[in-house]
Amino acid sequence: MLHLRMIIPSERTDAVVDVVESTVGTAHLVVLPGAGRDPRGDLVLCDVAREAGDELLRELKGLGIDEDGSIAVENIDLSLSKRADAAEEEAPGEGADAVLWEHLTEATHEESTLTITYCAFMMLATMIAACGVVLDNAVLIVGAMAVGPEFGPLAGVCTAVVRGVPRLALRSLGALLIGFAVAIAATTVFSLGMDAIGQFSEEMLDSPRPNTGFIWKPDPLSLVVSLLAGVAGVLSLTSAKSGALVGVAISVTTVPAAANAAVALGYGELAQMWGSIEQLLVNLGGIMLAGILTLLAQKLLWRGPPRGGGAPPGHSGGGGGAPGRRNHHAAPPPP
Repeated sequence: MLHLRMIIPSERTDAVVDVVESTVGTAHLVVLPGAGRDPRGDLVLCDVAREAGDELLRELKGLGIDEDGSIAVENIDLSLSKRADAAEEEAPGEGADAVLWEHLTEATHEESTLTITYCAFMMLATMIAACGVVLDNAVLIVGAMAVGPEFGPLAGVCTAVVRGVPRLALRSLGALLIGFAVAIAATTVFSLGMDAIGQFSEEMLDSPRPNTGFIWKPDPLSLVVSLLAGVAGVLSLTSAKSGALVGVAISVTTVPAAANAAVALGYGELAQMWGSIEQLLVNLGGIMLAGILTLLAQKLLWRGPPRGGGAPPGHSGGGGGAPGRRNHHAAPPPP
């Protein structure tokens, strides 16, 4: 279940209540006239099944509540209510399959912001991967994959393309490209410093590396793995099962490929550098392609709950309140 907290301009509270009551899968409607102070208006609370959430949010935005009021959405971890159970039963489909497009856009927008922290994580992950590449240590490679924050901008590009938001796409691509460019430059300097103190050497990079040699040798399997990882990553975001992201992080070789390119660049090993860059581009392209196709499939296959019909006998709409509830503003509290 989701919990919605809204501040509504008083003249539109009746319209909002109508929308909530006519949306299948809602419960626990509360109206507090005049409770809002910033912005001024009525406070409206309700719970809604996740599978009905996107439809309800779209209707509320259509009323302009996001422009001159406010809408806050929270996940409910535990709800002990027969009415909530009934609302979830009424809403068609499963909550895990529902996509909250507004939440997805907001989450990817935040994750794709180019910040100092984002660049720091990119550099740290790439430097850890550089150690793994030179030492041929798979454990370090896996650790670097888990630290890398690059999936946020990748998801941002996928979401922006499907929703038609060019600014988010450009923002996400900028964060992705600049982040990798900064990480590669910093890791090149790092690898030269490690060489100066005797920890790295060109011989270590050129020696047989059975655990990490694949990083600069892309093949068809690289594309297959990146496509599968892209599907898994997007599904983990849209279904709110973020635990799967750890698996996605260690399924592709984006950060390790960038690290191998940086170390090879420092030693002038152009063949390894270009092979690593090709591997990086294959993985990034595969993830984005799979992510876009997955979101398009979810958009086409998922149908929100119908409005109006489906309420059981004796149920007066989504709010569960008394029939004919109107005149919410008859006696607002004094300001």
